[in-house]
Amino acid sequence: MQVTVGRIGKPHGIRGEVTIEVRTDEPELRFAPGTTLRRENGSDLIVSSFHWHSGRLLLKFLGIDTRNDAEELRNSSLIVDRPDAEVPTQSGEYYDSNLKGCEVQTLSGEEVGIVTEVLHLPSQEMLVVVKDSAEFLIPFVESIVPTIDIDKKLIVIDPPEGLLAQDAPSEY
Repeated sequence: MQVTVGRIGKPHGIRGEVTIEVRTDEPELRFAPGTTLRRENGSDLIVSSFHWHSGRLLLKFLGIDTRNDAEELRNSSLIVDRPDAEVPTQSGEYYDSNLKGCEVQTLSGEEVGIVTEVLHLPSQEMLVVVKDSAEFLIPFVESIVPTIDIDKKLIVIDPPEGLLAQDAPSEY
């Protein structure tokens, strides 16, 4: 399975380093030196160095040695091939791709819909759940999402009153 793990931002310095907008919970694994990352255009980049600087991830790629080289990579999405069976190392953590497609139902067994997306907002993650033409944003917190069974592709929620109201705003 191909997953996006980051997006290349602006160049840093004059020797070809770039800033990375991280889209993975495991940057040390995904951006380790020697790792091959694919750009959305199909070209490969090999990480030669990785370090944090003032809270930003900086990468250097083999063959990208100048600021101009780095600028040409700007806004490129970085993709890796991840085995379908791979799971996060931390208990209670899930890959977005494992959650997408899961059926969502309430504690009483009422069908809510299917997870179509996971939003990573500044305050918390939200599950986007769709059924027919209705869309619900479910806060991805343990008190509301007590049960996740990836093998059965089932998520059980305990929604507070009003969360699943059809006329509830779907804006976040």
